Amino acid sequence: MTRKEHRKSRIMDWAKTLKKHLEKKKRRPPEEVKAEETERCIELYNKWKGPKNGNEASYAAIPKFYYKLPAEDELLLQKLREESRAVFLQRRSRELLDNDELQSLWFLLDKHHTPPVIGDEQLINYEDFLKVGAQAGPKCKPFFTATVFSKLLQTDLYGRVSIMQFFNYVMRKVWLHQTRIGLSLYDMAGQGYLKESDLENYILELIPTLPQLNGLERSFYSFYVCTAVRKFFFFLDPMRTGKIKIKDILACSFLDDLLELRDEDLSKEMQESNWFSAPSALRVYGQYLNLDKDHNGMLSKEELARYGTGTLTDVFLDRVFQECLTYDGEMDYKTYLDFVLALENRKESQALQYLFRILDVQNRGYLNVFSLNYFFRAIQDQMKLHGQEPVSFQDVKDEIFDMVKPADPLHITLQDLVCSGQGDTVVSILIDLNDFWTYENREYAVAETSETEEVEV
Repeated sequence: MTRKEHRKSRIMDWAKTLKKHLEKKKRRPPEEVKAEETERCIELYNKWKGPKNGNEASYAAIPKFYYKLPAEDELLLQKLREESRAVFLQRRSRELLDNDELQSLWFLLDKHHTPPVIGDEQLINYEDFLKVGAQAGPKCKPFFTATVFSKLLQTDLYGRVSIMQFFNYVMRKVWLHQTRIGLSLYDMAGQGYLKESDLENYILELIPTLPQLNGLERSFYSFYVCTAVRKFFFFLDPMRTGKIKIKDILACSFLDDLLELRDEDLSKEMQESNWFSAPSALRVYGQYLNLDKDHNGMLSKEELARYGTGTLTDVFLDRVFQECLTYDGEMDYKTYLDFVLALENRKESQALQYLFRILDVQNRGYLNVFSLNYFFRAIQDQMKLHGQEPVSFQDVKDEIFDMVKPADPLHITLQDLVCSGQGDTVVSILIDLNDFWTYENREYAVAETSETEEVEV
């Protein structure tokens, strides 16, 4: 039999076998055939997947990425966690440059500066930069990289960077790490954020280290801490979650303002502009006490109406007491601080968010003609009480939409207010008669200012 005939014979045998199998399959119940096919499919799948032990080994190699926090009754685990975090933070603290090491670094930079000297500023090129890095020790190694050098590189013809700028960069980094470690010590959950009570403890223990607060009486400490903490939470926790990320605290300027009080020679003007200074805290608390006519430690709507120039509208104050946390219809000091921070920082997005929630009387997420008219009617009523001719709402409404230029010509969202850069003006002319008149007479005010400047010249 030739090879061709042999192949033909095999094909015929295969065809007969297949035909015989199909005829046999037709005679079997469909359920039995399906069960057999399923069993065979599972067998082939498991064979293709590989041995079970191999899979279990691969699962064991995946590192654990979630560790459950100890429960309140697991005291031993909680103590172990606290001790391990303390040891870790101490180790990280020892890795930072101390004062002597920073001084040695400065001497090395001064010794290896690259001529020529331009004015009083010493510069260093990349080659000498690496030489200093090799001599400065292992703690300084992270600072002597091409990335850091290129960040500080500006317009020097010889490709050098300023020694003073580099040293200030190192100082700033060391300070940030020190501060982060200091804040982390108060992070009771160990999750990278501080709750209100954690930040209160941090600031309370910081007070004795700030010479500008030496004059505060201990009885005022709790009010000072509350005043300081509210600014952090008002701006860094706009969603009111009750916690702030430590990295957000470090990224903002508030901690710089607070630690600025270490300067014993801080000017009076600087203190008055610093929310955390003793004069500023006493000013805010003194205003609260002056408003509290019945001396019950809380503010009613009638008492709050005397805030500032006393020209906030009743409609706005009604909405404040509807939207903000009150106790039997009265406002406590913490809620008052949020109110003050919102009105004193109307250009900031967090303040606009606070005020937008009050203006959004229909709770729709936007302001429409009805919302604007609802608040401006109160301005018109106040104008009548003062014997003034009310301004047409139609004119004010058109000016507001022209200023904001919202994406939807009929609705003004919070995002529209923030992006327009006119959010503070819009809010002011809707809630305060005095601010509205300032806006209405802005052209006369500018003209008077110009005339005064010309006379002085």
